[in-house]
Amino acid sequence: GSPLTGFHLHLFFLFRWLPRAAMRSVEGDPSDCVLVVGVSRPRMALAIMTVMLLSLFLTFHMIYDSALNSLQTNNVEHNRPPILLLSRRLYPAAARRLPQAIIMGVRKCGTRALLEMLYLHPMVQKAAGEVHFFDREENYNKGLEWYRMQMPHSYPGQVTIEKSPSYFVTSEVPERVRAMNASVKLLLIVREPVTRAISDYTQLRANAATASPALPTPPPKSFEQLALFPNGTINEVYRPLAISVYHNYLHRWLEVFPRDQMLVVNGDLLIEDPVSQLQKIERFLGLEPRIGTHNFYFNETKGFYCLRNETSDRCLRETKGRRHPRVDPEVVSKLRRYFGEHNQRFYELVGEDLGWPEE
Repeated sequence: GSPLTGFHLHLFFLFRWLPRAAMRSVEGDPSDCVLVVGVSRPRMALAIMTVMLLSLFLTFHMIYDSALNSLQTNNVEHNRPPILLLSRRLYPAAARRLPQAIIMGVRKCGTRALLEMLYLHPMVQKAAGEVHFFDREENYNKGLEWYRMQMPHSYPGQVTIEKSPSYFVTSEVPERVRAMNASVKLLLIVREPVTRAISDYTQLRANAATASPALPTPPPKSFEQLALFPNGTINEVYRPLAISVYHNYLHRWLEVFPRDQMLVVNGDLLIEDPVSQLQKIERFLGLEPRIGTHNFYFNETKGFYCLRNETSDRCLRETKGRRHPRVDPEVVSKLRRYFGEHNQRFYELVGEDLGWPEE
């Protein structure tokens, strides 16, 4: 019998050294002894080998999983999903999710700048363009799954944000947004109303000039001609002026969402001192403070701040920050007096005096 038979653990591999004389001569083998390995119980030995292999596999998997988690952390820091997601457990972590925050407006107040600045934060993901889901019937009728597919991939804990400035002025949008996510956080960026109106006029004029350059067109009307009637009264239905009456649109949102679910961002301060505004937004979104002065540099040519991250510097495209035409100061003063009462009503709704000039 085997000398190992009486072992308590019943090992079934037999090891014995035999003298060379007990074996047939093997030509060229200089050894005096030969190791003989045998198996007394093949099934049990197979089970032990299986357990050993499984242990090795689990050990390897733990090391591999740790490495992938490290890769995931590094890629979250750089705001993009890993190039290779080989682990099935990790793969579902990067997914398209409905937005937890929306920049809902206002047009020409810096919505694009705000989105790009927030994207500097490693825990923010942004939709690539304006999705226009809630304000356009042809998109809304495609359903929430279509909307979700317009969102970027993100990890749990990251905040997905989209911006469509026309959400603010479209009457159906507040109810539709609440139906999507009643706890969504809303960012409303505003600028001094007359400045916003002139910026709106400037963009509309630029768009008209490039729409059909080959066709002869009459010279564009000035801002003054469009904002005032010939008798000098204010053209309240002129679209750039109408959108600047913020309280007319905001009250619809506040009928649907509580005030603490909305943050008013001062677009004028975002231009002058972006970090202070972004720190308020980080707190509002529940994000760790990460954006600071190191993320910005002042571009003397453009006259505004540009963005900087670990790998590159960039400014918003040329269409952003256009020079406004000169507007008659008397017209500007008249419009500011007109907006004075409207601004006060807006301040009351948001619970904050933004200090816009009334002359």
